[in-house]
Amino acid sequence: MQIKQILIALDQLANTLAGGYADETISSRCYRNTKLKDSPKNRWVFFYTLINTLFCNKNHCKESYQSEVLRRQYPNDFKE
Repeated sequence: MQIKQILIALDQLANTLAGGYADETISSRCYRNTKLKDSPKNRWVFFYTLINTLFCNKNHCKESYQSEVLRRQYPNDFKE
């Protein structure tokens, strides 16, 4: 579990350094900026497709977004 938390933290840091929200992964941001916008920018569509391809999962970004919304990455101590 520790490795997963470190990878999530690094992902969130990279997203924040790129101008995103501090508590959001790049995958979630790609989904939000591609699928939840009326006219998504080409760069978000590109990264959305790239990330889903790299993870060999066409729903990776969507699942990441849902994980953020449902706070699945939180430790049990922070869940109700």
